[in-house]
Amino acid sequence: MAKKNTAFVCTDCGADTPRWAGQCTACQAWNTIKEVHLGSSNTPSQRRGYSGEKSNVQLLSEVSIKQTERRSTGISEFDRVLGGGIVHSSVVLIGGTPGAGKSTLLLQVIANLAQQNTSVLYVSGEESLQQIAERAIRLGLPLDSIQMLTETSVQSICDTLDEIKPDILVIDSIQVMHTQTSDSTPGSVSQVKESASYLTQYAKRNNVSIFMVGHVTKDQSLAGPMTLSHIVDTQLILASTDDARFRVLRADKNRFGSVGELGFFAMESTGLKEVKNPSAMFLNRTEKPSPGSVVTVLWEGTRPLLVEIQALVTECQYGNPRRLAVGFDQNRLAMLLAILTRHGGIFTASDEIYANVVGGIKVTETSSDLAIIISIVSSLKDAIVPHDCFFFGELGLNGEIRPVANGYARLNDAVKHGFKRAIIPKANAPKKAMQGIKIYPVSSLTEALSALEEIR
Repeated sequence: MAKKNTAFVCTDCGADTPRWAGQCTACQAWNTIKEVHLGSSNTPSQRRGYSGEKSNVQLLSEVSIKQTERRSTGISEFDRVLGGGIVHSSVVLIGGTPGAGKSTLLLQVIANLAQQNTSVLYVSGEESLQQIAERAIRLGLPLDSIQMLTETSVQSICDTLDEIKPDILVIDSIQVMHTQTSDSTPGSVSQVKESASYLTQYAKRNNVSIFMVGHVTKDQSLAGPMTLSHIVDTQLILASTDDARFRVLRADKNRFGSVGELGFFAMESTGLKEVKNPSAMFLNRTEKPSPGSVVTVLWEGTRPLLVEIQALVTECQYGNPRRLAVGFDQNRLAMLLAILTRHGGIFTASDEIYANVVGGIKVTETSSDLAIIISIVSSLKDAIVPHDCFFFGELGLNGEIRPVANGYARLNDAVKHGFKRAIIPKANAPKKAMQGIKIYPVSSLTEALSALEEIR
């Protein structure tokens, strides 16, 4: 009888350890080491990579270079996040919290593709066909063009694929799939990894584009081994904003497009609808201006995005003043406050400061530094910033205002939304005057604060 092998694997980083330990030595995470079954010792080992084919040594100059062919889904926001459409034989992993709309979105996608005479197959391992049919009827989708299958064995799924030969395959979800090459239970680290690898190999060999649905953990990261992200070509996350009506689709990894691209949807009774103007979604401001509220222009992926930043500065009621940042890095807030004290002459050591990016969006770029500082100053002095004014620019440790990328495109988008005044880095100021907007170019924090006094 073949001997069964086991190993201890970290569920966060995928590192192997000889024995169980409370902390992973590779990523330093606690309580992530799990025992997994590797299958029988006589199980054939997969040694040919994710394509499933043996590679030959070849000169780079001999490689055929051609434009990657893409297939449009009919949903422009979804195509944008993918990088322009579905790439043939690509594997896309889409994750999100329960109820975010992952299955709904993919059902709408394959329905659009089916109407374009594209062969599609939806494999469900969690829901019955009756449940999916009810959802499709509610969404108003054509039932006669969508092929369905309820199965959890990847070998059986691939056998079916050999018969019907679809162009697009949806796996819902990868966590319930299992493969005969592993003896561990479905959902375990080894089963998720082996199932994803098996399907990826099939996709590369047979020119099938696969979408895999994945669950997320409490910290909004994809459940399963970290190696799952390395196997797939694209990794997307569908999340809800603070307003439960809206969904944000974000690309965390994309071998065929830009990383960080965002797609915006509104959840309605008939499914997910595209939001053509996402800036309007985040600029739902009150008619009466209030202190601490300013607008900045972010650059997400390939387009500008106007968002509101709010700050609240209040007197500390206890001995240790709190500093809380929601929507951007907490350490960034501490650094900006130090710059404000040193180069702006404004002291906030005894005040509690709360800063928030309205709408639930996560700000990762530094172009919002100036807007955050202005919102804090506005709240501290109880001074209102006019609604028609916006800010962007990066702050250096010496108090200088550094330029940001795509400055002209940011200005154009703000003008389209009715903004008439802007305080921006001097290096981003256009050489020719722009119609409909007055620009205050600044090169230091002192100049920015002086310009703020001028526009108020």
